[in-house]
Amino acid sequence: MSPLGTSNSPGRELRHCVGGGIYCDVAATFFRLLSGATTIDPASSNSPRRELLLQLYHAAVLAAAPGPALRRALDHATPTPGRPVWVVALGKASEPMAAAAVAVLGERGLAPAGGIIVAPDPAASPHSALSIVAGDHPEPGVRSLAAADELGAVLAGVPAGADVWVLLSGGTSSLIGAPVAGVSPADLTALYALLLRSGLDIAAMNQIRKRFTRWGAGRLAAACAGSHLHCFVISDVTGDDLAAIGSGPCVPDPGTTRDVRALLERAAPAATLPPSILRLLDATDRGQIPETPKPGDPVFARMAIELIASNSLALEAAARRAAELGLAPEMIPTPLAGEAAAAGASVAATILNYGPAPEAQPHSRTRCVIWGGETTVTLGDDAGLGGRSQELALAAARLLAGADGRGAPTLLAAGTDGRDGPTDAAGAVVDGTTWSAIVRAGRDPARDLARHDAYPALDAAGALFRPGLTGTNVMDLVIGVCGRSA
Repeated sequence: MSPLGTSNSPGRELRHCVGGGIYCDVAATFFRLLSGATTIDPASSNSPRRELLLQLYHAAVLAAAPGPALRRALDHATPTPGRPVWVVALGKASEPMAAAAVAVLGERGLAPAGGIIVAPDPAASPHSALSIVAGDHPEPGVRSLAAADELGAVLAGVPAGADVWVLLSGGTSSLIGAPVAGVSPADLTALYALLLRSGLDIAAMNQIRKRFTRWGAGRLAAACAGSHLHCFVISDVTGDDLAAIGSGPCVPDPGTTRDVRALLERAAPAATLPPSILRLLDATDRGQIPETPKPGDPVFARMAIELIASNSLALEAAARRAAELGLAPEMIPTPLAGEAAAAGASVAATILNYGPAPEAQPHSRTRCVIWGGETTVTLGDDAGLGGRSQELALAAARLLAGADGRGAPTLLAAGTDGRDGPTDAAGAVVDGTTWSAIVRAGRDPARDLARHDAYPALDAAGALFRPGLTGTNVMDLVIGVCGRSA
């Protein structure tokens, strides 16, 4: 398969257009939309619904674009004269956030005194004062260890009294995933792998992870205790819990060892846990290892934190764009959660049961139903390849099977970061023909769904959606369109 693109350049992304199917159509449309050159009429028989869904996905992602979101926040975060500004950008959105910070400083006649960018892939730094390193995701590896060490070296060089802008986004937990003393790198990676297969949601996983990671649970703030810390956050967790995003490197950890033990019991039998993980909890209970920084700890005395983008912001933008296109949009207030397959079945049932557009929108013949959130996948030993959005889409395709024609539902399920699980796809676009297309390609979609092998199944039907990395990460987006198109 082709490698995932790391640039918003149309030329670079379109070079990855191999294998045909939805991707070739959608990738080209995506970049026409980026340039503002395409407007899709949902009532036109020449405008496939998958392209309409792409336009709504684009609107959602654009609303959560890290650079503009940070620029808006920095309008009222003027540095104090005489204080050097250090920039620490961590996560999947670290590159565009760092570039925006450098640009804002430049407009004020300033430049970063130093800092670091930790991103999912190698890239050029926006300023010579900022080093840039790549970490590993979704499980920490040797690059994550090196990134954590580099972060430590940078923070050690921050002078007392400096301003430190921490630009935080999803993926941070793994990208700087290095263990605390007493836990080996191998044991930390094993813990992450276990949690990713456990079915726990991201907030629960991060409550565990932060306890055992070098920079989680407020430890980054502790390392900057002599500085003025301002943290700007893009949320990738349901409820926008600041203590969960990126494992909470800059906020107090309200959790206790008892809380962590209870979550670990839900994740896996104690016998399967790395021994050093349990030893660290025991040592903390005995007072041999300090607790994580708690609310009221003086290390947070000179810290401010601000949420600048979230899933709800993206959903609202998709709904606005749907209304502009003449659709009748409805945002489902309950976040998507739980097992992806069950969520996919529920989503499909919902859009199959939708009737005509409400009388208040007599010209809207196509309904648009929008969900946001983050599901989970509990993996067994025989698991295949895929991600939560792909599994949700495949489960939805089973219920949509046979619902064909111009008024039949079409569904997009995708991660806003452009990557779903350990694959090059963000998710998929499915309709009433997808399930049978997988069968015609010689696969058993029911078996694929049971084995969590959604990627090859959807790929066989040409249903995968591969926009490339978007540069943001505000959880997942599911959009269904249904009702008459003409």
